[in-house]
This record gives sequence, structure tokens and C-alpha cells, in this order.
Amino acid sequence: MSELVAKRYIKALKSEMDDKALSIVCEIFSELALSFKNEKFVNVMSNPSINSSDKTNILLDAVKSAKSEHVNNFIKLLGENKRFDVIPSLAKALKKDIAQSTKTYIGVVYSDSDIDAKVIKNLGDGLGKKYDSKITLDFVKNEFDGVKVDVEDLGIEINFSKSRIDDQIIEHIVKAI
Repeated sequence: MSELVAKRYIKALKSEMDDKALSIVCEIFSELALSFKNEKFVNVMSNPSINSSDKTNILLDAVKSAKSEHVNNFIKLLGENKRFDVIPSLAKALKKDIAQSTKTYIGVVYSDSDIDAKVIKNLGDGLGKKYDSKITLDFVKNEFDGVKVDVEDLGIEINFSKSRIDDQIIEHIVKAI
């Protein structure tokens, strides 16, 4: 539900701003969205005994350093409509929208073994050529037994699991016998 509301707000923002200003707003709201991961902050923002103007002032103080009338007016609009809960969805949807319009995506490579930075860059360049985009990949070491590439905003997920490949080889040998 909040994703649909966020898309409406994004449409309004896009009609009022150029791409550069929209990128700045995206960064601001991405930082605000991080605040919503703090339980105390969420309790304050969802507390019905705290009036909407106080909540608006809290958020306006948080974005004061941006010195943007668009951002201030937008936060006031969210306050009037009691839609502060849409900020995390708004940040995510705005980031995705900007990525689609600029064809610039960020993805993650997961693996249990270290992968050379040059290999990761080449992988990102190769995927970028295939999808006519600029894809930047970051490496995250985890427990995945193989290699997994995930570019969420583009809808790409590729994985090579060592155990799955072993199972397929055994299955192929059994079929051949």
C-alpha cells in the first residue's frame, strides 16, 4: 500500500524537479529512511499523542542542512497528510526510479571465497553491456557456497552453487549410465 502512495508522491516530485535535484532529494530521503530503522524514532513518529506539527519539526530539523525548499515543503505535505510512514518506501522507490531513468544500477556479489576486484568489475561491465546499463557491483563475503550476483533494481539474480553443480554432474553421469 505504501509503495503505491510513494509512487504518487514521486510522480509529483518528478514534475517539479530536474534529475540533479531529484538525486539530491533521493539521498536526503534515503538518510531519513535509515532513521525509521531505529525503534525509538519509529515510536515517536507513530505515537498518536505527539501532534503532527511536532513530528514535522523533527524531520525539518533533520533535513535543515540540505537548505531545500522542495524538501521542506514535501515534508510539510507529508505531515499534513499524516504520511510519515511512507518515507522508507518513498526512498526505495525514488532510488529505483532514478536508477531506471539513468540506467545506472548497483548490485551485490555474494560468495564464501574472496573474489578479485578486477573480476567483479569485469562481471559488472559484462552485465552492463548485456542490459545496456551501467552496473556497479559490490562484494559481500557470506556463507553462500558458490557465487551469487544480485542486481535487485534491474531484477537480475544469477547464482552458481557448487553443490548444485555437483548434483547436476552426478545426475548427468547417472543418466549416461
